[in-house]
Amino acid sequence: MVCRHCMAAVESLLAAQGMGSIEVELGKASFALPDNMPEGEALRRIDKALSDNGFERISDPDEQLVDDVKHAIIHHLRDEQECKYNLSACIASHIGVSYDLASRVFSRLEGRTIERYHILQKVEYVKELLAYKDLGLAEIAFRTGYSSVAHLSRQFKDVTGMTPTQYVASGASRRIPLDMI
Repeated sequence: MVCRHCMAAVESLLAAQGMGSIEVELGKASFALPDNMPEGEALRRIDKALSDNGFERISDPDEQLVDDVKHAIIHHLRDEQECKYNLSACIASHIGVSYDLASRVFSRLEGRTIERYHILQKVEYVKELLAYKDLGLAEIAFRTGYSSVAHLSRQFKDVTGMTPTQYVASGASRRIPLDMI
């Protein structure tokens, strides 16, 4: 779950499956099983409902760690004050494990580094801000933690093959959903 709409959808799915005491937050859900339903059956029903709606339940601790890292990166990018701080320290404080461990697990399961995922997320956030058309590149660079417009433009071009100005001029929205990166 990467947004409040996803959280609302999961909460609805759990309620429809008869689960009680539902609490859903970014990347996590807790609930009480109905009294008359065995745990295995409940989890099968939940897994099917989630799958039918494009979600999945994570039970592997390493997969959960990767998911937690992704949420920490999104939080790091979207919090203007926090994005000025060191990414590795931010991730470690959010997930409660060392950055080295998180990095090894993330790279093994994702086939890319945390830093690469962070860059891809930053570029998608820049695309989003460009789409609003109410901020200049200098303000976007500042909000997204780039040291300069030149650095933003260079990284944007490395990822997309075009500069931010070319991207805007193309008129095409080429954004990738956050959960697809």
